[in-house]
Amino acid sequence: MRTVDPAKHEAKRRAILDAAAWCFSEKGFEKTTTAEICRAAGISTGSLFHYFPNKRAVFVGIFEQDGDETAALIAAADEIEDPWEAILHVLFSVSEQLLNPMAARLVLEVAAQCARDAELAELVQGNDRALRDALIGLVKRAVEAGRIDPGLDPKTAASWLVAMIDAPLSRVILEPDLDPAAELAVMKMLISRFLRPVLPISAPAGGPVPDTGEISPG
Repeated sequence: MRTVDPAKHEAKRRAILDAAAWCFSEKGFEKTTTAEICRAAGISTGSLFHYFPNKRAVFVGIFEQDGDETAALIAAADEIEDPWEAILHVLFSVSEQLLNPMAARLVLEVAAQCARDAELAELVQGNDRALRDALIGLVKRAVEAGRIDPGLDPKTAASWLVAMIDAPLSRVILEPDLDPAAELAVMKMLISRFLRPVLPISAPAGGPVPDTGEISPG
């Protein structure tokens, strides 16, 4: 009996999912065929069905993989000593992926499919909850460490951080030539101004109050 190499099996499975993600982002779930997925992945139909029983299972597998990647990202953030840096690590990692036009189109497609597939909707919502719950924990850590505004409610702040991540999606679709580096720089500025307490501004002797917009800490 031939033994299966788990590493090779997982690598092939991921390659199929990556190829399928491109297909689904280009044509949508309904119009993509298993034959097209096989061509993109460079495999036979028999090989595809060895890994996935049908097209829906491939589509679901993409977002199961997304959940695994989110869990790994959260675990890595938990190892970062500075909670402010941990927050930025999570937000930038997710945002950088979503600034990819292919990823943005795929997110829009899964939103459409979730409207008629309750099981898929629960999976996607679970991934979203895991990210939001992780950010709640990181915001709490950052407040306790004095790294962000102590007046913030962690749950509300985390919800708005997730909203900031989601915001570029429509812009990427409408403006495919966006510069991801520039977008991330602006996002960092917005997050900083949202989370970090503003330093008190004192008027210099005999002069107007300077409007520096400086934030603290660091």
